[in-house]
Amino acid sequence: MARNRDKKPGREPISGSDETRQIYRVAGYAFFLNLFLAVMKALLAFFSGSLAITAGAIDSGTDAVASLVIYGGVKLSTKKTRTFPMGLYKLENVASVVIALFILIAGYEIIREILSPVERFPRISLSFIILLFAGTLATLFFGQYAIVIGQRTGSPTLIAEGRHRQVDVLSSVVVLVSVIFSYFDLNLSIFGVTIDQLGAALILIFIARAGWQLLSDGMRVLLDASIDFSTLDRIREIIKGQPLVSEIKSLMGRNAGRFRFIQATITLKTDNLEKAQRISEEIETNIRNQVIHIEKVIIQCQPQDRSHDRIALPLEDEQGRISMHFGEAPYFGIVYVRRKDKKSEKREILENPHRSVETAKGIRVAEWLVRQGVEHVGMKEDVSRKGPGYVLSNGGVKIHIISADQIDQAISEIIAGASLHSASIDET
Repeated sequence: MARNRDKKPGREPISGSDETRQIYRVAGYAFFLNLFLAVMKALLAFFSGSLAITAGAIDSGTDAVASLVIYGGVKLSTKKTRTFPMGLYKLENVASVVIALFILIAGYEIIREILSPVERFPRISLSFIILLFAGTLATLFFGQYAIVIGQRTGSPTLIAEGRHRQVDVLSSVVVLVSVIFSYFDLNLSIFGVTIDQLGAALILIFIARAGWQLLSDGMRVLLDASIDFSTLDRIREIIKGQPLVSEIKSLMGRNAGRFRFIQATITLKTDNLEKAQRISEEIETNIRNQVIHIEKVIIQCQPQDRSHDRIALPLEDEQGRISMHFGEAPYFGIVYVRRKDKKSEKREILENPHRSVETAKGIRVAEWLVRQGVEHVGMKEDVSRKGPGYVLSNGGVKIHIISADQIDQAISEIIAGASLHSASIDET
């Protein structure tokens, strides 16, 4: 199934199948590159006796095995079975953890070699230096390539692979410097530690750092840690952008491989189940369109739990005389009515902030009333089929056509359900 993504100039959206094929391809390239480097370094280590090259060979060897695990993990991560109906997405993260364990095992082997007594100094030729330099360049370019593809597809495994290759570049440089020293017979020692052993120890630092980073990131996902806060904030703003959402009671998200699962509980300014379902579907669509790699969105809708209804009326003056117009009314009265006994409890007289604007007065006023949290609007003119009416209806506000001339009479008319007409897009 194709996934929606942020659209960027000059880049066409990538389908889910194309995305997976790219991940397969990069994982395969990684395996063959690491296998080649491991064999090459192993041969160079055998003929030179260099501990630094041996450390590099161990690192590349474990990388080759780990790359094979990545390929298998990505292959299985897209499968859904009866036993695992939600998919096996987390196998990508399992693969990342396996990589980390291989890295740490390699580090242990290097420590053992560093602590062993030096029996002979390495024998290095110019051809060794040329081959190691070529391997360093290949690792550098492949690391950049893997990161670009990983960011494009959102695969944590490929991004981890690319970052690991970047670390390998640093370790390869250390190996290169070490063998250059040996080539020129600069077999110095610092506190009894040879340059060759020091190079191996520096590689160990790189390996330990990369291993810990991959292990911690992979375990966060396997333990269902939350997705990053910036993505959650973005989703929260998308949900708040729906006018009928009054509150987000909870919002959670988690990663599984490169996919995201979102669950939210919201309250709506409507008791209409059909409309609540429609709003839920709109929110899900908006999230999928604006956030990449959304696999599942679960929106639970609840009716707004409120003790009062807020009723707004356009007024000619502060004494409560009803205005004949909506957008041009000088004032608006907002009356708070208790739901349990239909008694007026509080009244506010507010100036119309959009009365003097040149265009779209009614729409601006309607938007303002929605922001005020109004549930009902009484008026003498029928705007239900005009712009303000659609704004009010989309915001969950009911429009009542009234005949009363004073605010108290109008409130009684609306509470009693005796208004001339109650217009709402829900009813049509």
